[in-house]
Order: sequence, then C-alpha cells, then structure tokens
Amino acid sequence: MVQIYTGDGKGKTTAALGLALRASGQGLKVYIVQFMKGWPFYGELESVKHLPGVTLRQFGRPDFVSKENPDPEDVCQGQEALEHARDVVVSAEYDLVILDEINVALDFGLITLADVLSLLDQRPPRVELVLTGRWAPRELIARADLVTEMLAIKHPYNDGVQARKGIEF
Repeated sequence: MVQIYTGDGKGKTTAALGLALRASGQGLKVYIVQFMKGWPFYGELESVKHLPGVTLRQFGRPDFVSKENPDPEDVCQGQEALEHARDVVVSAEYDLVILDEINVALDFGLITLADVLSLLDQRPPRVELVLTGRWAPRELIARADLVTEMLAIKHPYNDGVQARKGIEF
C-alpha cells in the first residue's frame, strides 16, 4: 500500500519511524530516504543503526531551505534523493520504503509532482511506501491507500520552547 502522514502537527516522521520499528521487529527490510535533512544530529540516525534490516540515507544540506529561493544545491539534493528513492523502490529489495519529508520537497519545488507520481506508478505491489511531510498534494492523497493528517492543536514551540534533544530531534 501507499501511506501518507501529513498535516501541520507533530509526529509525521515519528509515526513513520514507528512503522519502521514494527517492520524491523517482524524481520522486514526497511529503507528510509530523508529529503531536506542533512543535519547530522537527529536521534533517529543513531537509533536505526541498532535496528536489524533498517537502512537510512539523508539528502540535503544541514541548513534551512528557502521556499521562495531554494539554493541550487537544495534542488540538486532533492533530485538526487528522488532518483535514489526510485532505485530503492523499483529494486523491490525492501518491504517498506519511507520517503521522509518528500511532501515538503514537493511543496518547495525541489522535485516535481509528475516525478513522484511516476515513482508511484513504478512501485512493485509488494513494496509498502510511506510519504511524510506537510502539504501533501491532493493528487498524492487521491492515490494513497491510507492518509493520516496530524493536526496541530497545541505545541510548546508556539510559547517559545525550543526543540529538545531526544524529543523533537
């Protein structure tokens, strides 16, 4: 199936990582491609090293990406991530493939909707595919089998609380 975790609330990547944890526990092979996440201090980077059958690869610079004027390197990294994701999905070597923050990469114009839809068309039926990130386009939502929207109701960040190590990153 194709799953999407989207919305403005916290927990999209965390939900996908929880699914990776579950899949690993059942002996499935998992591949995680992170779009726009070149920062080397995310907690999941260390954790997945201890999960059998789970591979994670980051693409992107460790800096914030400008939606209005993305750096050419951000576009290049987005394209490279998408091509790598396509290779992983089409290979059918993995039971679960997570494309973390791909919806944001789409919204920022780093990759095209046509290319992502093409990837969905090429997905072997046995490969479970998860797409995360805010602003999932309606065309992807229409193609997905499962869509979960995380809704922000209250978040301490709105009161000035900074991201906490081990909780938000």
